[in-house]
Amino acid sequence: MTPAVNHLTEKSIENRVSWLNLLWFGSLLIACYAPVLLRLVRQWSSDDDMGHGFFVPIIAGVVAWQKREQLLVLRPSPNRWGLLIVAWAAVQLYLGAMAAELFLQRTAFVISIIGIVLLLCGAAYLRILAFPIFLLFFMIPIPEILYNQITFPLQIIASKAAWKALMLLHIPVLREGNILELAEKRLDVVEACSGIRSLLSLTFLSLVYGYFFEKKNWVRVLLFLSTIPIAIIANACRVTLTGVLTDKMPEYAEGFFHTAQGWVLFMVALVMLMAFHQIVVRTYRILHARF
Repeated sequence: MTPAVNHLTEKSIENRVSWLNLLWFGSLLIACYAPVLLRLVRQWSSDDDMGHGFFVPIIAGVVAWQKREQLLVLRPSPNRWGLLIVAWAAVQLYLGAMAAELFLQRTAFVISIIGIVLLLCGAAYLRILAFPIFLLFFMIPIPEILYNQITFPLQIIASKAAWKALMLLHIPVLREGNILELAEKRLDVVEACSGIRSLLSLTFLSLVYGYFFEKKNWVRVLLFLSTIPIAIIANACRVTLTGVLTDKMPEYAEGFFHTAQGWVLFMVALVMLMAFHQIVVRTYRILHARF
């Protein structure tokens, strides 16, 4: 066997040992966080705001798999700072359990992954895996206190927009806060109708969409930021449509049809995101060609 082949074989063995260690520590990590992860999965299945949570680890895994060629050519360089990060995550898990704070416990799991990658493989591996690891934070529901701070302003915005739209359509309506008083029925813009559901899912999808279909980082950031107005517009349209149906065809304003409206308008929001991307790209090309 030539020295070059010996060198490649030796390097492959080093990489293989590193991945075996990573698999071993990853298994231990899942075992330690099993109660936290099981409760998280149950929330995905019961909380409509977090339905996208099932897809987050799958998509993060796909993105990480696509980076395998970059990872295989690297030589592991274990970094002891990773042990400190794992220890920090363990302390955070303990404090979260003591205070019954789910957000601390769940984020501790992702922080532990960061620490393990750094400890066993090194900073170069962590830089390459930074994006798929970052995506994992989107499988974790935001803290309740922050959730309440976000949803109420969104409820007010949606109710105001729907009130103005219904007035333009000559449908008599009065608004008091997040409540719309129609001729036959009162329409409450509750938390589920605040738009937070579409906002959480759309922000995650904007990151994934930007990663696969856009190379410029500034465009990716712009796509991410655009999800806020797009989600607000789509949700205002949903509330307006519900108001119109409540006034004209009340039987279609509740139940299955109301839920279907949400799915249809979410797809519309996704199309708006892609359309916005094309507008940005074409505008950039025109300006770049001229200047």
